[in-house]
Amino acid sequence: DPHGKFSIDPQFGIIRTKKQLDHEAQSVVVLTVQSQLGNSPVYTSTQVNISVTDINDNPPVFLTKSDKVTISHTQPPGTAIYIAHAEDKDSHLNGAIKYSIASKQSDAFSIDPSLGVVNLTRTVFAEKQQEYTLHIAAEDCGSPPLTSLLMLTVVIEEQKMDINDNSPSFLSSPLSYVMEDVEVGFLVHHVIAKDPDEGRNGLVTYHILSGNENNAFVLDKITGLLTTAQFLDREVQERYSLTVIALDDGSPALSATQVLTIIVLDVNDETPVFLKQLYETAIHENRDPGEFVIRVEAVDRDAGLNSFLQYEILPGTGYEKFKMNSDSGELVTAASLDREAQEVFSIKGSSCHDLGSPSRSSTAQLCVTVLDENDHSPLFAETQYQISVTEDLEEGSAILDLSASDKDAGLNGEVMYSLIDDTYGAFAIDSVTGSIITTKALDRETKSQYTFRAVASDHSTYFPRSTTVMTVLIQDVNDNGPKFEQSYYKASVWEGQSPKTDIIQVFATDLDSGLNGEIEYSVLSGNEDATFLIDSARGILATNTGLDYENTSSYRFLVLLASDCGTPSLNSTATVLITVLDVNDNPPVFSSPEYYVHVKESIPIGSHITEVSAKDYDAGTNAEITYAIISGNDRGHFCLDGRTGSVNLMKMLDYEDTMKFTLVIQAT
Repeated sequence: DPHGKFSIDPQFGIIRTKKQLDHEAQSVVVLTVQSQLGNSPVYTSTQVNISVTDINDNPPVFLTKSDKVTISHTQPPGTAIYIAHAEDKDSHLNGAIKYSIASKQSDAFSIDPSLGVVNLTRTVFAEKQQEYTLHIAAEDCGSPPLTSLLMLTVVIEEQKMDINDNSPSFLSSPLSYVMEDVEVGFLVHHVIAKDPDEGRNGLVTYHILSGNENNAFVLDKITGLLTTAQFLDREVQERYSLTVIALDDGSPALSATQVLTIIVLDVNDETPVFLKQLYETAIHENRDPGEFVIRVEAVDRDAGLNSFLQYEILPGTGYEKFKMNSDSGELVTAASLDREAQEVFSIKGSSCHDLGSPSRSSTAQLCVTVLDENDHSPLFAETQYQISVTEDLEEGSAILDLSASDKDAGLNGEVMYSLIDDTYGAFAIDSVTGSIITTKALDRETKSQYTFRAVASDHSTYFPRSTTVMTVLIQDVNDNGPKFEQSYYKASVWEGQSPKTDIIQVFATDLDSGLNGEIEYSVLSGNEDATFLIDSARGILATNTGLDYENTSSYRFLVLLASDCGTPSLNSTATVLITVLDVNDNPPVFSSPEYYVHVKESIPIGSHITEVSAKDYDAGTNAEITYAIISGNDRGHFCLDGRTGSVNLMKMLDYEDTMKFTLVIQAT
């Protein structure tokens, strides 16, 4: 707006006129409007095309207010004697002109309302009237119509004898303009040549000698009216140079030539055409706004404003990420691009339009591919994983397929896996697939849990790698049998104890866990009469009945069984020797309740008389017997060996004195 004809409300964006507009001076105004948010340096702009609509404010204008033409009285009816020509600066109907004779002194003349050609309608005679005055009106088709007048004086001369001593001379301009969209038969130019001779010597005819390519024009040889014979196309030919000859009718004929230049004026009849229908380009992500993307280009075969192109991108998905220089067609970024958010921008409307009235436009498609930069690290789905595997896995078994995702593309998104921290040589990972496998046999009893980290990395040297914590729990398999602390147990128990008396507690261990390590105890053999019982959980061996040492003093072949609860169950055995301890519960018993001994009175002192014997079912000291004479040996005739029970004579016997001794012997 270099002339300051418009104003804009800075807050509401309302455009108003400040000065009078003139369609004839400028029919199209192209304003560029800029908007800015606060004090931000970022702004955006748009183009406003304003068409100034014509009003009928210009009347038709003749080149002169009055004119004069001389004709011979011999001219036949129908002869064109004059062409009236007026111009109107308005356009369309406001500039379309109709001609008429406003007032006339005679019915000898008529005028073509479109072409302005004045014709004779009858023969005129100088002796009757030598001069006629015609008021020719030019009226436009506006509302209301505007009119101009031309006063034409027609002089009638009698024929005189004339010598053809003058050549015609051109009065009309050697330059003419015509719009390319005129219809066939449109009046382009009025070729006018004058010849001062009289009669036939001054009668001029017009002809085109050269330059009329494709017979684009027709020149009326009598009137000099040049009209179109073909449709014109400025884009095919914008200039014609017609060599026109004006030839009089004298004998010999004289002539003059003129090079008439006809310039074909442009009409906005050509649509802009993009050099490509699809523009494809690529740009790296994460660049600052304002990065050059691509330049689109279109051509318009029209001229002037009709060929002046303005470019824009039409609304669509992602179009706000770009802005286009309306004049140059250069596309730049309006924001930093993120390939991971959107990799391809397919902008369906890269539009250009010319500044003609009405404007013509076309579109092309833009395809912008965002190139990847390695701005993302691989990420595991979980920050930690806990898995359980059985200890009987074979070496090389896969236990987990790890997967990490990287939003980048190509090599930037190609993930490689590795393990760090000490895996004790038990695990390895496939660097490509992320599959974790065992590298040796696992043994829960040696190590029941492994904790290490898996690493996912791409080919970047700038971004950190991603890790996840791996916890592998080794689940027990029943691969260990129970083991007794001792393979041979010894224990003793007093006889006569009440049933359910605890004797000994055996103990076995199992390296397995859970049911696989849960031990149950039982008696396998040597307890057929159920003399003993065992607590299956605690391993405590107890009496089931009262024991009698004198009946069985030891149990030597008692076999214990320890079984786990795994499937299948594993077991081990141990031998227990139980000794029954004696209690002094049996008195000595003599081999006979009475001993009868016969001796001679003459046996000498010291002689062995007899031997008593008692038996005790107990053991040890409980069965060690001592003997004593508790009565019947008052005079001391006998002595008794307390340990052997041997009875010996201590004094001489006298049958006559005493013939019988009754000794009471006690065994203790």
